[in-house]
Amino acid sequence: MKKIPKISETEWEVMQVLWSESPLSAEQIIERLAAHDVWHPKTAKTLLNRLVKKQALGFEKEGRAYLYHPLVKQADCVQAASESFLDRVFGGALTPMLAHFVEHKRMSPEQIRELKRLLDRKE
Repeated sequence: MKKIPKISETEWEVMQVLWSESPLSAEQIIERLAAHDVWHPKTAKTLLNRLVKKQALGFEKEGRAYLYHPLVKQADCVQAASESFLDRVFGGALTPMLAHFVEHKRMSPEQIRELKRLLDRKE
């Protein structure tokens, strides 16, 4: 598997847009980002350039516009970020992480049943 680049929190927002719809121009990406938050066009373009350098995004020139598309799969990035978080915060141990979230996050009865189903399937 290809090495997954480290993606910052703000870069994740850009990637989320492109994982949901691509290819898109910088202007289209900025428009979609602005629907949720205030984004300065220069900031978004800087992030696009960083993601291209990290080889997380590719682009094609179409007329005067550059159309961006992901070069990495969302599932692969989620896996890499999850493993990094688990290693950094919980020393790679899954049980303390699950215990932490079960103890500190509110869960609906359906979410509890789903978690039990997942654990039962692992046995």
